[in-house]
Amino acid sequence: MLWYAVHSRPKQEIRALENLQNQGFETWLPMLTIEKLRRGRLAEVTEPMFSRYLFIRLDTEHTNWAPIRSTLGVSRLVSFGNRPAPIADNLIQALQQLPDRAPERLLQPGQTIRMIGGPLKGLEAVYQQADGELRAMVLVDLMSKQHSVLVEMQHLLPATI
Repeated sequence: MLWYAVHSRPKQEIRALENLQNQGFETWLPMLTIEKLRRGRLAEVTEPMFSRYLFIRLDTEHTNWAPIRSTLGVSRLVSFGNRPAPIADNLIQALQQLPDRAPERLLQPGQTIRMIGGPLKGLEAVYQQADGELRAMVLVDLMSKQHSVLVEMQHLLPATI
C-alpha cells in the first residue's frame, strides 16, 4: 500500500478526512499550531500543514478508489494522467515523526511592525513584548528618541505583510 495526496475543497480538509475515514480509508492530515490575529487578539490556531491537502493510503490494484472523488470535502486525488501519483513512504514517515513544536508566533521581539490603527496609525515600530492578551509594548521613534509605548494588539501587523 502506498500513500497518495488528496486535494480538498477550500477549507474542507477536516471534512474530507472524516468522510474518507468513515468509508474505511487510512488517512492522515498533518496539522500545525500557529499564532494569528483574530478579532484584535492573538490566538493560537491549529490548521493543516499543507493547505487543501491530506494523505490517503491505498492499494490501487485491489481497492476501488473511484469513490474518493465524490467524497464530501474532496476535490480530487492528485494524479498524473489517469493514475494517482504515489508519495514516497519515507517522506510521509519523516512528516509523521516531526516533533510537536511550540506555536509559531506572529510577532517576535525585535521585529519591525506597522501600526494599522489608533493614534500612531501609519508609523513603524519595533515589537518588544506582549502585555496581556490585548496589548503590546513597542518602541516608537518620536522626536529623534525611542519611546516605549503600550498599544492595542489589534493595531499591529508585521511590517513584511
